[in-house]
Amino acid sequence: MLEGMFQLTGKIALVTGGNGGIGLGMAKGLAQAGATVLVVGRNADKSAAALAELRAQDVPSQCFATDVADEAAVAELFSKVAARHGRIDILVNNAGTTVRKSPEQLTLDEWRQVLDVNLTSAFLCCRAAHPLMQAAGGGKIINIGSMMSIFGAPYASAYGASKGGIVQFTRSIATAWAKDNIQANAVLPGWIDTELTRGAREQVAGLNERVLARTPAGRWGAPGDLAGIAVFLASSASDFVTGTAIPVDGGYSIS
Repeated sequence: MLEGMFQLTGKIALVTGGNGGIGLGMAKGLAQAGATVLVVGRNADKSAAALAELRAQDVPSQCFATDVADEAAVAELFSKVAARHGRIDILVNNAGTTVRKSPEQLTLDEWRQVLDVNLTSAFLCCRAAHPLMQAAGGGKIINIGSMMSIFGAPYASAYGASKGGIVQFTRSIATAWAKDNIQANAVLPGWIDTELTRGAREQVAGLNERVLARTPAGRWGAPGDLAGIAVFLASSASDFVTGTAIPVDGGYSIS
């Protein structure tokens, strides 16, 4: 019975930024639990490679090239999903970017770019998914925040603002859509070994050493470390869990 609580067979899961890093780690977990995974990403080569990995698990998957910060593009994406699948059960808002500069050095365009990709895209996708989930009798939304939802960093003002916003936005939709049997939760990854954080290690002196020294687990996380939380929050096992922000950080936030 417990195993059945985590079963996602027949569910349609859409993962933005699902063609690499944390998004792909979550997508693989959802696929292993039986979901059909729809990968959304702008890089066609990365999406094709991700799709091959997912299909190797014998789970039907598709990829869509979409700019999720563009309102019209998001509307078209969800129209295609509705036409092909008739529903969406799980939405993972993972698309993200950053600009590592001190706040006084940020241009307005850079600020807007980070906020649009990290936060506005989640709003657009949630708004588009809501009527499909409502019609299906419920759904699961997983928004990807960050340790920067909790902590500050001198080089991450726009990123931190966007990720703090993700947590509050998640709480808002959790309360607004509870009546529709939609649970919305945020995941706060710690220092995960991805393309984005490899860039941070190159640009921020001493970051690797500080992360290892502070993390009780004694290592950087791997994208696969996010698979389990994705399955839990996407499954019936979490039907009474909503509006939370759950760190997955090897203990970084408690040390």
